[in-house]
Amino acid sequence: MNETMQQGSSSLMETIKREIAAASEQAISFRRFMELCLYHPSLGYYMRSEEKIGRSGDFYTAASIGGLLADTIAEWIVNEPFWTGRAAETVRIAEWGGGSGKLAVQLLDTLQATAPELYGRLEYISVETSGYHRELQSSVLTDHAGKVRYYTADQWYRQGPWVNTLVLSNELPDAFPVFRIVVSNGRWMEKVVYWDEEKNELAEAERLLTDEAVLAYIREEHIPCREGQQFEVNLAATDWMRSVAAALEQGTVLTIDYGDVGEELYAPHRMNGTLLCYRKHVASDTPLQFPGEQDMTAHVNFSALIRAGENGGLKATELMTQKQFLVRNGLLQRLQSHDARDPFSPEARRNRAIRQLLLSDQMSELFKVLIQKKEPPS
Repeated sequence: MNETMQQGSSSLMETIKREIAAASEQAISFRRFMELCLYHPSLGYYMRSEEKIGRSGDFYTAASIGGLLADTIAEWIVNEPFWTGRAAETVRIAEWGGGSGKLAVQLLDTLQATAPELYGRLEYISVETSGYHRELQSSVLTDHAGKVRYYTADQWYRQGPWVNTLVLSNELPDAFPVFRIVVSNGRWMEKVVYWDEEKNELAEAERLLTDEAVLAYIREEHIPCREGQQFEVNLAATDWMRSVAAALEQGTVLTIDYGDVGEELYAPHRMNGTLLCYRKHVASDTPLQFPGEQDMTAHVNFSALIRAGENGGLKATELMTQKQFLVRNGLLQRLQSHDARDPFSPEARRNRAIRQLLLSDQMSELFKVLIQKKEPPS
């Protein structure tokens, strides 16, 4: 790999090299490398002031497709309320990692139009780390400015315990930094990143896994000790779920992301794990390239999220595919008759968006929807 291909943000590369040089073994865990690439306060991918979602970015989300995900979430909210039912009480939606704010504005527009009484007592909380994304959200949410508050994660936790609250995330845990582990000669090893002076580039190596939290996760998950197989361990996702559960006194957690249960993620056909990178809508398995300039992501282990929530008092009520969630909440009823001679009519575009959500790239099968609830103390 030449240095130009690997360079990424030169300032971030220098930061990574300095941290590697300061480490006792001149290597840092892959998890720390991924954390720097994505979340360095000024140089990380998610923190930089550049478009990431949509045609000009690196990837699409379901919220990019015609507002239909927001419509179905709104339908679900109205039919399966997360609040206690007392009419005068404020209800809250706390969206974590809302990015550009597209899902928030679509959801608020839909609730304002279809459930005005609920909208009238609604407070929308954006829990967002990136200052760039907070600015984006503020600019697109001007019509709902009186409804929206912005918190960091720590601020949201401190304001708890929360009641009458829906914690909503769309593609959040998949973007948390992960450990990469592998079985080599019957032993658990972890991937580390070092600087190869001879080749003048970042490189990967393996070292004996000694992190107690990761070893405990392996035992809890019953990850198979299969020679040569790689796995991702997302402790940040389970820590997040436990923290959210602890801060929620009564309400619901709705997690939408791609992934599966542990049994599927650890199956023999996944010998290389699930980590992928996205840059300009091209997927690759080359995480050492373009530090800070590409998305890095791994499949979410929903089994682990369910257990973490249960530890905090959340009850997992349903885990379903996104397709099941969309169809159950009226997506097919949104198909509209139209003049077939005009493929660019609003009705035709909406129908194509519905087909895209349900059929293209198996998105609606790969993505899952996890619903967890916490009842108020009796």
